[in-house]
Amino acid sequence: MPLLEATVLVAVLIMSVVVHEVAHAWQARREGDDTAERLGRITLNPLRHIDPIGSIILPGLLAWQEGMIFGWAKPVPVNPLQYRQYVAGDIRVSLAGIASNLLLATLATLAAGFVVKLRSLVGSMGGVTDVAIMTLDYAIYINLILAFFNLIPIPPLDGSHVLAHALPREFAARYREMGRYGLLIVMALLFLAPRFMDFFLAPVSLLRGFADQFIRLWI
Repeated sequence: MPLLEATVLVAVLIMSVVVHEVAHAWQARREGDDTAERLGRITLNPLRHIDPIGSIILPGLLAWQEGMIFGWAKPVPVNPLQYRQYVAGDIRVSLAGIASNLLLATLATLAAGFVVKLRSLVGSMGGVTDVAIMTLDYAIYINLILAFFNLIPIPPLDGSHVLAHALPREFAARYREMGRYGLLIVMALLFLAPRFMDFFLAPVSLLRGFADQFIRLWI
């Protein structure tokens, strides 16, 4: 992958995971927990959120080798016991990150339509519009992946919080304990059982197709 494209991909991934974590922190504050706020995590400053390995090194290597896109940021610390409604609050905080990625994908689609129309009127502007379209295309794709990837019910991914509240208390406690090995389980499934991941990520291709159709309307 060319250096510019790899750089854009990693930059978009960092921005997307930062917004995802900020959404968790912001919603937690709304639910009554100020833990993340006191630690300075309600900020778009990437230095507060990025994990050197998960946000930069691993995504960069995968992008350079044209592998699958995979990365993470430092999890936002929250205390669900401080939520005004424990169950509902935990679910809302968990889904806030997913909602933020879907919103970013929608905004990127609208922006891409505008840039495509602009390019048809004024040309590439020295390649500026081409880079903008590439960036927005990655923003659509990466944010859709993050949204549906985090719905996978493997602790500590966001979807696991919803499932945990549907389980009997004893099973829920054991289920949450899986979070200690969750990252290893996810990575193993990514590389050893890609069809399992394809099942959960199937909506990504569908929604990306809808986004492409919308963008083509502006050509």
